Amino acid sequence: MSMVHVIAIIKTKPGKRAEVLELFNANVPAVLAEDGCIAYEATIDTENAGPIQTPFGEDTFVVVEKWESMSALGAHARSAHMKAYAESTKDMLADRTIHVLSPA
Repeated sequence: MSMVHVIAIIKTKPGKRAEVLELFNANVPAVLAEDGCIAYEATIDTENAGPIQTPFGEDTFVVVEKWESMSALGAHARSAHMKAYAESTKDMLADRTIHVLSPA
């Protein structure tokens, strides 16, 4: 199977984004070390992007991921460090939407 891209939109409870991002960024080295991980990073709205931008807002960040395969993504989702991250942030999240995409 071909490469997959993931766009995960994470909305935190009000005022919790910085705390969740700190935990997220602490987990990034473990994710990047996983077999099949090509890219994994959190992104936030760019300030002063002008009228071309539709902002997500101050309590939201977007994770941009790239994986070699669906099996690599599946192993990532089952990893111990991701389970620990999910447990540590669950009470700070308001919503999350995950899009798994394939190259066109």
